[in-house]
Amino acid sequence: MNGILLVNKEAGYTSRDVVNIVSKIIKNKTVGHTGTLDPIATGVLVLCIGDATKLVELITAFDKEYIAEIILGTKTDTLDTTGKILKEVEVSLLDEDIIKAVLSMKGKYEQEVPIYSAVKVNGKKLYEYARNDEQVKLPKRTVEIKNIELVSPIKRENGKIIFEIKCTVTKGTYIRSLINDIAEKLNTVACMKNLKRTKQGKYFIENTYSLEEIENSKYKLIDIPTALNDKLTIKVNKELEQCIKNGKILDNIYLEDEVLFINEQNHVLALYKKYEKDETKIKPWKMFKQK
Repeated sequence: MNGILLVNKEAGYTSRDVVNIVSKIIKNKTVGHTGTLDPIATGVLVLCIGDATKLVELITAFDKEYIAEIILGTKTDTLDTTGKILKEVEVSLLDEDIIKAVLSMKGKYEQEVPIYSAVKVNGKKLYEYARNDEQVKLPKRTVEIKNIELVSPIKRENGKIIFEIKCTVTKGTYIRSLINDIAEKLNTVACMKNLKRTKQGKYFIENTYSLEEIENSKYKLIDIPTALNDKLTIKVNKELEQCIKNGKILDNIYLEDEVLFINEQNHVLALYKKYEKDETKIKPWKMFKQK
């Protein structure tokens, strides 16, 4: 079994939980996910199965779209409602100031990685520092908020302000941190109440399957050629097929950064990419098993 499976992750599961459950259901140990969702989060989790695990790197790099519910006035150690409350304040802000702060986040900026994350510093995961009450300098990374908007009315409850945003972000962006940064612009504190990933690259939540549907075999895999249908695809003869199977570097007569080669039987052979040492050449990047 080879292909991509779009899962609608439920709250309470880790991404690894979902991988393990699906692996057991389909009786295939070669399963990988393409972007961690925290247990609190729901929505699109793209799984690569069998030979399609070679696409994990490509799919992980896709932009992701989220809908997040924000509580202004509460700060926790995890930056979401699963954590320990560190601070609570009454919030009195005008709607237009909230909207302005949210919209101002569009673009690139240096985002601090949250302490409760699996990012490693000196070979140790950040959440391990947090659990051991150890001090550590949190790394920053450049992220891009490609689009951001409010998608709900702004509600006021018991001194707190609650609303939802929708955003499209690049790989490595933490929505919890984005929410914290919005709060800082408003000179207050905040945490994330809910998070749903609604899209990853070309994969939409409308096309996902629940774990129950997968368990009942009510799902369809996306095959590797379909997953790569945005790449220039070249059908080759048997002579060139053998060169590709041998991993030969080829002339880049196609003038593309990435080229997918298939054989005369329409079986995927390899995905080539531009050779860094000589841009007139392309080299093997992802080689696929032959039937």
